[in-house]
Amino acid sequence: MDWSAITDCDSISSTNAYALLLRALFLIPISHYLLAFLLLSLVFLYNFLEFHFVEDALTAFRGCPVALTYDSSSQIYNGVVSKCRILHGRYLATPWLSSPHIQTVFLNFFGRPPVFSYRRELFHASDGGTIALDWLTSSDVLDGDFDTNKAISRDDTTPIVVVIPGLTSDSTSAYLKHLAFSMAKSGWNVVVSNHRGLGGVSITSDCFYNAGWTEDIRVIVSHLHREFPKAPLFAIGTSIGANVLVKYLGEDGDNVPVAGAVAICSPWDLLIGDRFIRRRFLQKFYDRALTIGLQGYAQLHELRYSRLANWEGIKKSRSIRDFDNHATRLVGKFETVDTYYRRCSSAGYVGNVSVPLLCVSALDDPVCTREAIPWDECRTNKNVVLATLKHGGHLAFFEGITAARLWLQALLTYRLTDTVHQCQALAKHCREGLTALEYSCQWVRATGEFLRVLHSSQYMHVQNKILNSGPQSSLDSAIDQGPFVSVAEDGMVAAMGNDETGDASVEELSETQKTHCVTEMVSGADHDEPSTRPKAGFMPIIEETSREASGIQDAKHLDTTPVKRCLDLLRRQNRYSIWLLTYIAIITSWPLLGSALKILSRKKLKNVLPAALFRR
Repeated sequence: MDWSAITDCDSISSTNAYALLLRALFLIPISHYLLAFLLLSLVFLYNFLEFHFVEDALTAFRGCPVALTYDSSSQIYNGVVSKCRILHGRYLATPWLSSPHIQTVFLNFFGRPPVFSYRRELFHASDGGTIALDWLTSSDVLDGDFDTNKAISRDDTTPIVVVIPGLTSDSTSAYLKHLAFSMAKSGWNVVVSNHRGLGGVSITSDCFYNAGWTEDIRVIVSHLHREFPKAPLFAIGTSIGANVLVKYLGEDGDNVPVAGAVAICSPWDLLIGDRFIRRRFLQKFYDRALTIGLQGYAQLHELRYSRLANWEGIKKSRSIRDFDNHATRLVGKFETVDTYYRRCSSAGYVGNVSVPLLCVSALDDPVCTREAIPWDECRTNKNVVLATLKHGGHLAFFEGITAARLWLQALLTYRLTDTVHQCQALAKHCREGLTALEYSCQWVRATGEFLRVLHSSQYMHVQNKILNSGPQSSLDSAIDQGPFVSVAEDGMVAAMGNDETGDASVEELSETQKTHCVTEMVSGADHDEPSTRPKAGFMPIIEETSREASGIQDAKHLDTTPVKRCLDLLRRQNRYSIWLLTYIAIITSWPLLGSALKILSRKKLKNVLPAALFRR
């Protein structure tokens, strides 16, 4: 048999087969290839950008319900959240924005905030720092009269809400202006507490803000509570501002004059967030964009950063972690970047929050991952209710089809109107559609509804002043509020309650240390020169590195007895009360004491009881 001939025939037939296949492929029209490439590209983009339009369409655009996590016996849920219609409704993302990335980008680049002007108040802290407070009152919005000299009366009972912006954001950010306008339209007074160095204000001290810097919000809240004692005080934090807010509430526990709070899209755990934002290719775009914003912030304050941090490293930073390593870590005096992330994360402080707190997060947030949400901590704290949405992006949560209807009207108007008025009508309806889209941010409406229901209820938090108050960790016990131990020179021990002498000394101190505020008019991002009309305000800022030393000095003023000073120092360093330390000492030494007592009691009982009872 001629195997070579068979082989040649097979090779010829194989060659002919490939030739026929190529000839058939060339017979397919080029338009079909373009269509297939377009379809494959759409599928790739649909998955890459995490669109959920098909999922929404399969559910007949009914949206997804809001998932609530809370303690079953929580009075905040039963008395407040249970009455909030929005939190018990469903969320449907705007169809053409059915992607967390598209929503986040649209919010930052195409937002059209309402046009209004803030009234600026410059607060000068005791360390020399300057904090810009931008006010928008209810009368400004309802009356439409933005008066520079219109100040709030000290006896005004209108609720005040303090807003803490996100990273590199200030009062001119689109989402903050929408929030401020919505709250003011509801009859509330709004004040945006800009971070140091933002809002057109220069850095005037060596203190910079960071993700865990709670001193500024502490001093601002105390200042507002003192200036307007009859007005209920609420707080809203967004993104990094939400992390700062939750950390502040957890540090101070009951000793905060805040009646209620809302945290929107908090990163919770900065270490997990750092791993997440550097994990995927798409998240690296957000990492780079935020780094550019931080570098721009550093550029505004180059003189101080070049002296306190590594300026060359700041300019070469390509990620948030790089910037924190060359700037935030050095300015804040943290050993490493991970140390900074661990100490400034708010997840460990949720358990100590004593204020009614609503936390809102999106599970598809492209910046703050769902992996960092402290589910169990929120579930075990009766003051916290966690609301999670399946979609929404970062601080976006655009919803509904109201804007879609207006855009359709715009197209119909373009078709039906004459040539002269075509462009004007189309532009008008497009602006209306865009404005309706932006005003339908679900988290803005949910925040307003929660705070209004809380304000009309009996569950608002009332400050419980504690002597020598300061940041508290989640390990603090309620036993710290009990009596202290007073040791006299003769060795006598007596219980001593919290009298009013300590509060009196604090009041005397507050009268001697004053800060000054300046009020001015702010329109958009342009800020005029401040006026010279002073306004008193006070609350000393205590740096984190000197907090322990100042606490020891306060202990020396309270009691000069050496033993008492040592006991107070031990209590302050360990953040436990004397009673708790005594309890721990008894528990740890019980095995030795118990054995000794058993031996002594056994010898005494042998002399009394019959010997038969002790036989084994």
